Order: sequence, then C-alpha cells, then structure tokens
Amino acid sequence: MITVRAMQVKDAEQVSELEKMIFSQPWSYQGFVDSLSLPNTVFLVAEENNKILGYIGMYLSIDEGEITNVAVSPEMRCHGIGGMLLAEAKKEAESRSVGRIVLEVRCSNDSAIRLYERNGFVNHGVRKGFYELPKEDAYIMIYGQ
Repeated sequence: MITVRAMQVKDAEQVSELEKMIFSQPWSYQGFVDSLSLPNTVFLVAEENNKILGYIGMYLSIDEGEITNVAVSPEMRCHGIGGMLLAEAKKEAESRSVGRIVLEVRCSNDSAIRLYERNGFVNHGVRKGFYELPKEDAYIMIYGQ
C-alpha cells in the first residue's frame, strides 16, 4: 500500500537519487537535507515497502506556497501518485492558512500540466527561458486565490 508522509532526513538519499534520474539540473542530497530543516517548508514522500516512489516539496511564505519539485519514479507514473502528493501538499497548505500555491512547469511537459490541471491549478502565463538544459519556457500555474 502506498502511503504519503512527511519526508525525513533518512529519505534524502533515495529522494536525491530519484531527483538525479528525472531532472537535468537535480537538487543535491544536501539541498534536500538543508530544506528539511527550514521552518516553512513542506516535503512529502510517497512510499511503499520502504521504497520512495515520489516526492513533492513546497516553500511557504505568509499565505502563499511555491512548489519547488514534484517527481514520481518513471516506472510508477500513471498510478495516481502525483495526485496523492499534490492532494496532501494542498491539505498541508490549507492547515497553515496558505490560500494560494504557485508552481512552474516546462511548457513541453504535457503529462505534468494535465496532472496539475486535474488538481485545480490554472495556467496564468509564461516565464520565458526559465529552464536550462535544455533551455525552455515555463508555464506559471496557480491553485487558489
């Protein structure tokens, strides 16, 4: 059974390995460890049998959240894990009186865009040249007010 829970330092190794597998400019192990120690962050993992299948990170500032990364292991995509992670992150944001969540997504990442739209995010514009390796624009997507 897949469970979603708060990320712990002991998870950083698996998470950073998954990050390296998925992203062209991955966060480091230390980047995750450092972020976990900050007071206004939410990092969650989806886990089954002690294996991290996906994760989400969000920084909180007053009444706004910014999703920093969402990733699901390639072999576990299309199993609802991304939606589970987003739902739990939205609940955590709501419990902290965060009314708006923002994220950027590569304009070419159709599956992620559909996932975000299914979870109530709306496209609010484009950040030109936001991504490197390869250079690409990003859609700015927002959930809430």
